[in-house]
Amino acid sequence: MGFEWLEGPLEQLAAPEKGSIAIGPFGSRMKADCYVEKGVALIRGTNLGRGRSLSGEFVFITREKAIELGNANLKPGDLVFPHRGAIGEVGIVPDDGRRYALSTSLMKITLAFNQGIPDFYYYFFRSIKGQSELLKNASQVGTPGIATPLKSLRECIVPLPSFVDQVNVVAVLRCLDDRIDLLRQTNATLEAIAQALFKSWFVDFDPVHAKADGRAPEAVDAATAALFPSEFEESELGPIPKGWRARSLDSVATYLNGLALQKFPAESESEFLPVIKIAQLRAGNTTGSDRASAHLKPEYVVHDGDVLFSWSGSLEVEFWCGGDGALNQHLFKVTSDEAPEWFYYLATRMHLPEFRRVAASKATTMGHIQRKHLAQAKVAVPPPEVLAAGTKIIEPLLGRRITNSLQMRELVQLRDTLLPRLISGKLRLPEATEAVEAVLA
Repeated sequence: MGFEWLEGPLEQLAAPEKGSIAIGPFGSRMKADCYVEKGVALIRGTNLGRGRSLSGEFVFITREKAIELGNANLKPGDLVFPHRGAIGEVGIVPDDGRRYALSTSLMKITLAFNQGIPDFYYYFFRSIKGQSELLKNASQVGTPGIATPLKSLRECIVPLPSFVDQVNVVAVLRCLDDRIDLLRQTNATLEAIAQALFKSWFVDFDPVHAKADGRAPEAVDAATAALFPSEFEESELGPIPKGWRARSLDSVATYLNGLALQKFPAESESEFLPVIKIAQLRAGNTTGSDRASAHLKPEYVVHDGDVLFSWSGSLEVEFWCGGDGALNQHLFKVTSDEAPEWFYYLATRMHLPEFRRVAASKATTMGHIQRKHLAQAKVAVPPPEVLAAGTKIIEPLLGRRITNSLQMRELVQLRDTLLPRLISGKLRLPEATEAVEAVLA
């Protein structure tokens, strides 16, 4: 590798059988009343966009209905694309033993064996050049759509490297993606452990119940067990451990709302802070974000490891790990002078289902909560020595989670830097491999 590959239309790589390039069924053939509890999984646009793997919830149709759909049935390795809505997304049908079919808004291609590797062309269509090919015939008026989707898919200009070169490129990029996936799975486990421990100690009060029943608390050493009382007392939260206090979230932590950052424009093209809105919080990065002044008050500047809470739209509580940025309105930056970060993070997350219920009940286009809901949300706050014991156990779990997220960011940046050069043949494979090994080391 070290030169640019030949290019040609995608249809050159299609499998020779009929229907290797196909579109999902027309709307009249696929309505909600076709869905059943289990059967053939129907891939929709909402199942794409979170990496190579399909994700999210599926709807199902019967095998008999799937047979009626003909070429809309899918094989493992098929590439699937929306032709309406989220144009530019791409996914690969997994070989997991489940049957899949296209929804009305998707199209697919089955690649010819030993000519096109699905993973290689997945990565191509995730690159800037691949995205431009998918979008070049899309209309952005109203709901984005492609008037002639199959013609547009066939005519996408793609690189045509040898099968061996495709294998080598995929090996490098898959190495990075596999590491990213592993870190993501590890973070989910760390988060689950931290939440379970918080719930046991500070919501269900398991150690206190155990001592009240004359039992030794489970999974707690003697020194830590001695910190918990063996009695309860009444509070506005209900029975809580004796000596603890029921307090509102907004009395434990400060929930700082962001600024209307259009009033604080960037000083120049080189001096700015990326704006962190709800979309950036959900994505975990500031790619494509707006720009704001680099001279905001320090409290409105977000750093890695800060706790952010989107209180309208999509309600989320997350550790921010996307680099320095500016706090936009509709986001709280949560801090505290008295409680450790892990405590107010997990306490806020504990109330997230109720906050979402409140937001969903709002008769507005964008559901939200108000500050009064923070005041109404209560948490049992223990004495300092119990918080210190919790810090010894929970803080390392969430600290590792943040460290993993920062490493994921570095790996994503490396992958996205290598991707366009690898996928075009401009970058020699040994150079790419060396760069990956340096980061993984």
